[in-house]
Amino acid sequence: MSDYYNTLEVQRNATQDEIKKAYRKMALKYHPDKNPGDAESEKKFKEISEAYEVLSDTNKRQLYDRYGKEGVQGASAAGGASYSSMEEALRTFMGAFGGMGSDSIFDSVFGGGDFGGGHGGGQGARQGASKRVNITLSFEEAARGVDKELVVTNYVTCKECAGKGAKSSAGIKKCNRCGGAGQVFEQRGFFSMSMTCPQCHGEGRMIVDPCSDCRGSGLVKEKQHVKVHIPAGVDTGMRLRMSGYGDAGQGGGPPGDLYVFIQVEAHEIFERDGNDLLLDLPISFTEAALGCKKEVPSLLAHTCRITIPEGTQNGKVFRVKGEGFPNVHGQGKGDLLVKIFVETPTKLSKRMKELLEEFAQLEDATNLPTRKGFLDKIKGLFH
Repeated sequence: MSDYYNTLEVQRNATQDEIKKAYRKMALKYHPDKNPGDAESEKKFKEISEAYEVLSDTNKRQLYDRYGKEGVQGASAAGGASYSSMEEALRTFMGAFGGMGSDSIFDSVFGGGDFGGGHGGGQGARQGASKRVNITLSFEEAARGVDKELVVTNYVTCKECAGKGAKSSAGIKKCNRCGGAGQVFEQRGFFSMSMTCPQCHGEGRMIVDPCSDCRGSGLVKEKQHVKVHIPAGVDTGMRLRMSGYGDAGQGGGPPGDLYVFIQVEAHEIFERDGNDLLLDLPISFTEAALGCKKEVPSLLAHTCRITIPEGTQNGKVFRVKGEGFPNVHGQGKGDLLVKIFVETPTKLSKRMKELLEEFAQLEDATNLPTRKGFLDKIKGLFH
C-alpha cells in the first residue's frame, strides 16, 4: 500500500509549506492537460492529489499518522467524501494555488476558461456561468480591426426582488436543518464530519415565498447587446475574453465572462501564413523573359509596384516588406510574398507559331542553364 509521504516525496516531519511546494511541483508535472491521453499520468495526479488532500489538513494528517489510510477513509466514508473523480482532484489542485483568481497559474498554464460558472466569495456566493459566442469576420475586417455588436441571452439579477429570490424579506427563512450555517455535522464513532446541508444546499436559508418573476432563483433571462472591439490581426481559432459579460452571480458572487471565438473567412486571391500574405501572380512568357514592372494589389485597397527582372523563372517569390497582416499584439506587420506563375500561351495564331519556331532556332545552352544542368546529370543514366 502506497504511503502518502512517499507519494509526495517528503519526510514524515515535513512542514505544511514543504508539503504544499512538493504538491505544486508534482501536480504541474502530472496534470492531465499537460499529459493528454496518458493514463499513468492521470493515475499519478489522482494519487498525489489524494495525498495532499490528507497531509495538508492538520486533523486528517493526525488521523493518518495514527491510524493510516483506514482511519482517514473511515472518516471520509462518514462524511460522504471521496477521491473517486478527477473533478475532486482538480479542486485540490486549484486549492493548492488558492486565491489567484482568473489569471492564476491554473489559467495560464493549462488554458483556463470556465464555461460552467464556479468561484464565489462567501457563504452561498457563486460565480455566474461564462458564455461562448462565435463570430465570423471577413478577411479585410480581420486585417483592419472592427467593432461588432453581439446579442447574447444571459441570466441577470431579477429586478423585481433585487436577486433575493423572495417577494419580501419575510419570504426568506433561516434553514431549520443547519441553523443558517449551510453545513451539518454527523458523529460517527470518534469522528465528527461536516457536509453540505441537504435541505438548503449550503445556502443557509430557505425561500418560503418565492418571487413571481424569477421563481426563487434570483435570476431572469434577458437579451443583452454587447459591443466588442476586435483588434487588427486576429485569426481563426483566437478568442477574446470579456470579463463580467456572462451570467450574473448569485449570493454576491461575481458574474461570469463572455468568450468570443473568431472565425475568419477565406479571401479570393490572398492566403495567410502567420502575418505574411501570399499572392500568386500570373505573367506571360515574354514578360518573364524580357522583364517588366507590375502593379500588384495589397490587402488594404492600394497597389504596390514590383520589378520583375528578365529571365525570371516560374515559382520565383518576391517579398514586399510591410504589406502583410498586422500583428495582433501591435508589433508591426508581416510581408506580402508574390509568387510568379509563368503562363504558357494557348490558341496561337500561325504568325505566333512562326515567330516561336524562329526563336527556338536561336536558342542555345546559355539561354537555358537549368535544362543544361539537368541533361548533364542524367547523361550517365543512358550508358
